[in-house]
Amino acid sequence: MLSGNEIKHIRSLELKKYRDAEGLFVAEGPKMVEEMLDAFPLRRLIVEEGKTFAAAPRGTKVEYVSPAVMQRLSFLKTPHDVIAVFAKPAPGEGGSLASVAERELCLALDDIQNPGNLGTIIRTASWMGVRHVFCSPSTADVYSPKVLQATMGALGTVRVSYCDLPDALSRCKADVWGTFLDGENIYTSTLSSTGVIVIGNEGGGISREVERTVTRRLFIPPYPPEGRHVESLNAGMATAITLAAFRSRYYRPIR
Repeated sequence: MLSGNEIKHIRSLELKKYRDAEGLFVAEGPKMVEEMLDAFPLRRLIVEEGKTFAAAPRGTKVEYVSPAVMQRLSFLKTPHDVIAVFAKPAPGEGGSLASVAERELCLALDDIQNPGNLGTIIRTASWMGVRHVFCSPSTADVYSPKVLQATMGALGTVRVSYCDLPDALSRCKADVWGTFLDGENIYTSTLSSTGVIVIGNEGGGISREVERTVTRRLFIPPYPPEGRHVESLNAGMATAITLAAFRSRYYRPIR
């Protein structure tokens, strides 16, 4: 049985300042927790009484609580029957942006604010085989409950780091790609399997400081070109289209 202080401690991790101070975050739901087990050190595993969690690592202490306590612990309106507390990775653990971009394709997120957009981008990155995402400090916190739910467990396969983007991108010797209205048509451009794709803020796009580091400007054209269209794409959709264009050049079917 969890004590009142233990419940209070877990609940405090809903706030970024406590997640940062403790180096911990909370994941909810059996599928999400299972996806996280190989990616993050497990600190606590809590299961509702009468339920089981088959994916629990051997030797793990499972703490069983009543539905009422699970309701108190959960950050969701409808609680799941499994909650886990994980340790966050150490800063820089995934490698620098420059070193990653020289060997594979990665993403740089410039002030993405909407938790749903951030979660969707990470989920899309996972599907498209992008294993590293670098974020500006002003980008939403990937370990917040809303972002985690939007990732649908994809954070277990994508390493997300926060850094000074203008500085990190200025050190990058690989191509730095960004989408702009005056860029090359992404569907006819020569693209590569390495480098970094910059995704800008939902309302303001790519900041001036980051734009100065972009070496290849791309444009996602509407279809048909002469038709009436919405003014812009949201960040999640733009990421999906851009990654699909890059991957289509180097797709290898599974035999």
